[in-house]
Amino acid sequence: MSDLLWPGDHRAGDLFTDASVVAAMIRVEHAWLTALAELGVAGITVPDDLAELVGPDDLPALAVGAESGGNPLIPLLKLLRSRLRGRNTAAAGWLHKGLTSQDVVDTALVLCLRDAIARIRADLLAQVGALSRLAEEHRETRMAGRTLTQHAIPITFGLKAAGWLTGILDARDQLAVAGKPPIQIGGAAGSLAAPAALAGGPARARELVAVTARHLGLPAREPWHTSRAPLTRVADAFVTCTDAWGKIANDVLVGARPEVHELIESTAAGRGGSSAMPNKQNPVHAVLIKRAALAAPPFAALVHAGAAAAVDERPDGGWHVEWATLRTLARRTVVAGAQTAELLAGLRVETGKMLATLHEARPGIDAEQQSITPGVAPDQPYLGATDEIIDAVLARAKGTV
Repeated sequence: MSDLLWPGDHRAGDLFTDASVVAAMIRVEHAWLTALAELGVAGITVPDDLAELVGPDDLPALAVGAESGGNPLIPLLKLLRSRLRGRNTAAAGWLHKGLTSQDVVDTALVLCLRDAIARIRADLLAQVGALSRLAEEHRETRMAGRTLTQHAIPITFGLKAAGWLTGILDARDQLAVAGKPPIQIGGAAGSLAAPAALAGGPARARELVAVTARHLGLPAREPWHTSRAPLTRVADAFVTCTDAWGKIANDVLVGARPEVHELIESTAAGRGGSSAMPNKQNPVHAVLIKRAALAAPPFAALVHAGAAAAVDERPDGGWHVEWATLRTLARRTVVAGAQTAELLAGLRVETGKMLATLHEARPGIDAEQQSITPGVAPDQPYLGATDEIIDAVLARAKGTV
């Protein structure tokens, strides 16, 4: 899967593709069958090759068939049963028994989100390392601080890098909270009625869910058919990431302007060229990261809108709007995370240009210092608690506070 109109989409690979969603739904069905057999509810031999019953050639028909019932699981079950019946009739009869479509689709979404979250966490870790190095290396690198596009007071680039790092750490922490979405199994109306009837009571039904969750490596909890916080939390965490990356991208875009020339993107592999102007070296990663930061919030808002539209025991459209929305948001967040990690790893800091701009900004940039401490020479440090702030952020990055 790749999107021509979203450059960089290939970085997300097979995350949340149609094939991976189908594979995730089959994993849920397999785990449920395994739980039924393990707890003695069904006297069956669980097929090891359930995933092999469906291949890439089946995806177009499954996509078309999804329209009839309104979700992709219904045609998938029909296909699985037809192919399983000839080799394991008992398992075919127990396939999906006690579940409802929403159980499988929701839990498959969680599995796909978990894979995306793992990729994003890895890139956040790389970003923390790169920004920690920049903050330490440039804690004495003087530059002009800017507010509302104008020169403000002198700062250091190390302080700016520590500010970027703070945003990344906030994103890391929010993703850690949201990044363990649980299994969602509740039966037809969220009461576990069918599992309880099959297994012999409520306690056994909950045990079925717990065993299924264990086989999938997911936390177990009560059904959340119409309480969608597990998904809105993930969506919000993704946007916190893109917000932090967007801030970095915006600063790089300003710093990369020829008249500023304080920050330069890596030009590896011919990156940043123009189709018509060979003189240009566009900060293309920063441009694409900013694009993702601009696009992400509406997707999270749509997930919230779906949650707010929940009605009865299964939403009529509010549930359905989540699927493609989460897929798009997850893939784009993964892409932006990889691009940001690469941007920071190759970022060039033009310290000489920063210092020259600071000198050119005098005496105006020293106005606040002169108003507070009149008569003090402007070449004296006016950096406040810069070192302490950098130290505190670095300690947080290392997990020592």
